[in-house]
Formats: sequence, C-alpha cells, structure tokens
Amino acid sequence: MIQSLLIANRGEIACRIIRTARALGIRTVAVFSDADFDALHVRMADEAVHIGPSAARESYLVGDRIIAAARETGAEAIHPGYGFLSENADFAQAVLDVGLVWVGPNPDSIRAMGLKDAAKQRMIAAGVPVTPGYLGGDQSPERLRAEADAIGYPVLIKAVAGGGGKGMRQVGDAAAFADALQSCQREAASSFGDDRVLIEKYIQSPRHIEVQVFGDRYGHVVHLFERDCSLQRRHQKVIEEAPAPGMDAATRAQVCAAAVKAAQAVDYVGAGTIEFIADASEGLRANRIWFMEMNTRLQVEHPVTEAITGQDLVEWQLRVASGEPLPCTQDELTITGHAIEARLYAEDPAKGFLPSIGTLEAFDLGDDVRVDKGVEQGSVISPFYDPMIAKLIAHGQTRDDAREQLADALDEAVVWPVRSNAGFLVETLDHPDFAAGRVDTGLIAREGDALMPPAYPSEEALTAAAAELAGPAPLAGFRLNAPPRRAARFLLDGEGVDIDFTDAPQADEAVTTSVLISEGGQTWALAPFRASGAAEGGAGDGAILSPMPGRVIAVEVAAGARVAKGQKLLTLEAMKMEHSLVAPFDGIVAELNAEAGGQVSEGALLARIEAAAD
Repeated sequence: MIQSLLIANRGEIACRIIRTARALGIRTVAVFSDADFDALHVRMADEAVHIGPSAARESYLVGDRIIAAARETGAEAIHPGYGFLSENADFAQAVLDVGLVWVGPNPDSIRAMGLKDAAKQRMIAAGVPVTPGYLGGDQSPERLRAEADAIGYPVLIKAVAGGGGKGMRQVGDAAAFADALQSCQREAASSFGDDRVLIEKYIQSPRHIEVQVFGDRYGHVVHLFERDCSLQRRHQKVIEEAPAPGMDAATRAQVCAAAVKAAQAVDYVGAGTIEFIADASEGLRANRIWFMEMNTRLQVEHPVTEAITGQDLVEWQLRVASGEPLPCTQDELTITGHAIEARLYAEDPAKGFLPSIGTLEAFDLGDDVRVDKGVEQGSVISPFYDPMIAKLIAHGQTRDDAREQLADALDEAVVWPVRSNAGFLVETLDHPDFAAGRVDTGLIAREGDALMPPAYPSEEALTAAAAELAGPAPLAGFRLNAPPRRAARFLLDGEGVDIDFTDAPQADEAVTTSVLISEGGQTWALAPFRASGAAEGGAGDGAILSPMPGRVIAVEVAAGARVAKGQKLLTLEAMKMEHSLVAPFDGIVAELNAEAGGQVSEGALLARIEAAAD
C-alpha cells in the first residue's frame, strides 16, 4: 500500500481524498495557492506546500511545481482529484517518468478517450453503440453542412476537444447551421486551441446516463451500476442520483455491459465513467442509449455510487494504484436503496446565478445527510475557483426517501453572507416532474422561473425575527385607548421593511446587531433600521458598509484623518469591477477596518466617519 500521497487539488475533493487516506494510514501532502493558504484541505493534511499565486494557471495547473512538491516532501504518489490536471495525459506521464505513482489511468488510456471523435471511432470498433453522427476529418463547412442535412435536424455541433459544455451548439434547421458552426469553432479554438468539430443527432428528450467503471492492472474491469445526471443548468450538472429512475434490470445489464466493453477497449485501470445519452421519449430502452464520452477520472458525483454499493471509491483508487487487484468481483456488487446528490454552489440565483464571494460568517449544513465540503465557517470564498463549496448526499430505501431527506437538509442550510443555490435546489427537488422521476436535461431550462426560491422570508419568520430584535419592553406597543400594537421598521439585507410583530412572543432580551433568518435554503439578515446613504455605501450614522462581497484594492485614508463629503475612502473589487466608497459627510475617520488586499463580506463595517465638530 502507498505510504504517502500528494493531492494535486483543492477544496472538497482534496478533503475527501484526505479522509480516506487517513483511514488507511497514508500520510497526506496538500498543495495550495496564495488564496488557499488557510484552506480546510491545507489544515487537514499532514503537510502542505505552497505552489504559487491564486490563479489556477499559475498554481494548480503547473505540473512541474506539483511534481517538485511531491519530491520535496517524499510523497510516493500523486492523486489528481477531478478537474485541473486530472485528465492531462502529459502530466500523468511526467509523474510516472520521475518514478512516482499516478493514481489514475495510464496516459495512453487518457489520450485514447480525450478526443471525442477518436474515442467514438474506437467505441464503434469495440461494438459499443454511439450516437448517430459525423466524425470525419473533412472539416469544410460544405461537408459539415451536408452531413448535418443527412443526419436530420435538430443536430448538435460539438468541439472535438470540448468539455464542460463549451464548444457546443444546438442547430434547429439548415438555415441556422452556418452561423452556429462559426460560433462553435471560434469558442473551440479559444477554449481548447482546436477548432475541429463533430456533428451528432440532437436527442429530443435527452437523459444523461453514466456508468461507473473500475479496472485494475490484471485486466479485470467491473461496473458499479449507473447514475442519472440529467438535472443540468447550462450543461453543468446540478443534481445526480443512483440508480437511474425508470431503469429496468434488462436495460441496466445491457448498458453496464457496454460500459465495461468500452473500458476494456482502452485497457483501462482505475476509476472512470462511461457517459451515455439516452432518448427517453419512450422510456429508457437499451437500443436508444448511446455512448457519448468517457471521463478518465473520479467524478464529482461518485458519492451516490458509494452510497448504493457501500464501497469507498477513493480507497479502490489507492489500492489499485498500489498494485492490488480490484476489491470486489462483479457478482459481489449490488444496489441497495437510492441516493441523490446536490451540488451546493456559492452563487446567487436572484442575480442570474452569479458567483458569490466573501467570508462565510455563518455556515451550517447540519448532520442529517452526508456532507462532502471544502470549507467551514470562517472560510473565504475567493473569485479564483469553481464556486462549488459542498455536496450533500442523501441515501434512503426509496427514491422518495432520499429526495425528502435531501430537501429537508437543504431547507435548513445556513450560508451567510455568501449567497448559495440551496433554495433553488430545494425547489428543484420538490418540483412535481423531478419528484415523479420525469427528468431530462431540459427540465431546469423549461421550468426556470418555477424553480426560483422566494425573494423574502415568510411573514411568520419575519415577525419572529423582529420580536427577537425588539426584545422585552414593558411599554412596547402601548397605545392610549387602543389595543397594543408592536411594529417597527427594520433592514432586511439592507432594505427597509415595516414589520408588525404584535402577535409574536416577546424575547427575553434584545439582539442589538442582527438576526439571521434561514428558511427554504435561503438566509437573510434582519437588522435594526438606520437611515442610510446607499449611494455612498455608508449609513446615516457614518458607518461605511461593504455593498457586496469583494476585495479591498485600495485604502485612500488613515484612521484619524479628516475627510470631506464625497471624498474617496477606499476601493472594492468584485467580479472584476471596481467600486469606490466615499465619505457621506465632512468628518473624521474614527474607525478603519480595511486594508488593501483583504477580502470583505457584504455588509461588513469597513470604516466609520464621525461628523467634524464646528
């Protein structure tokens, strides 16, 4: 067994790998960028090495630095996780060339499946069914147009070297083909340095079915059944489950056998996923499920497979990489119950799912379901990496059991002041079509508005929070010759709201700052009202509050300095835009809580101005 392991990744997957390695008695080494110097995976590992600046292209994507870190720390093996360099055949070969163990497939297998056209040709030769389409080398617009016409519209134009939803265009008719082709080729060239495309028949009721496969060095390959990853937004998976709803035993056997055949065709070793596209217009049928591509790594959604099989796939990876045979034969693998996973992103559904950054001042996902996370309360969500901060996985005897468990867990999630998609996930899990198993890749796009979480808390939650802020007051609500009434103006996420809390129980003592309201996966802050000058980013009492999560890039004043109304105090950068905060009136900088380079959360007190004495 490997004795020491470097994890060439960050966040949730790095923490996930460390947990299994620790259980096996393996020493772990983390790598980190400037932005991750105090990240959870760094603190969990036995040792950590700094590998560069915050941008991934200068740190996590620099293979030479990662290999140097492994050699410096005496690590025997490198686990790439997913993303970053996990499917980079040249990096895998470089790891092997210096005598280290690569926890992944052979570089030749990665290359064989890396280009979609070559992979499909190989699958055709191996007898694996593939989507009807054109995979030829003639890339002239005329030939591509002729092939699309022959296949029949709608078609899908896909970049040969594509992935992650990039370099992909749906074309509904011949008139739209030329423009779509040019657009797809431009994006493919920009994203992958390769503008070649293939043409596929576009499936009208598509479902994304994938099969977990595993191979060892002795020629054994098994499958660990299928997953359904049809719930997607802009080609990115949102909710995954296993087994696939509506999959019968006969169809499962044929699809999983095809997946094993695909892995054997490239002499596959380690964890991999064979992805299929299914035409579900008449239910799941084996003759309408076709090979799409292979992911030559561990998948984000691997926990649902672990849940239904009772296996630890990271442990399997480490054992196979150590030269051991597969831990189980095919006959020893069975399905128990149903599992569903939801990806929790730091993003704001109300703002078009823009990523949300800042410090997690409150972060609680409970302990009722499995939570794989890469952050904790106090962690900083930076703008440099993927916004996924955790995965919640529920396992039950039935699909409904798992779905309800997961919805309940997300309903109670507390994430603040960073925004999350938890409320959106709750609405999606509760949607009638998803609840009934009527899923396809277009569900979220069709039902977008219906899946948006409420913009405001319920009246019941608001009145309870208002009463907590008001606290005990013997004369509160007293009115001469009229029934008592308790009402006041508050700030809900910085916006003024009037709340009547006459019927709410009085709190034992008042909360003087703010109260968090968590409901339906959403979190809001209710605070005492104070008049504010929103244009200046400051309050009427001279408090300068951060209008959004961001990074302080300049501080123009010092504590104790005299300032004039409108004078620039500091500059924030968020989402690659700069925002200046200015003095609301003439005065003195009585308090300064910001420094250049620091990350701040929405609503944070950055400075306080006191009015100048006459």
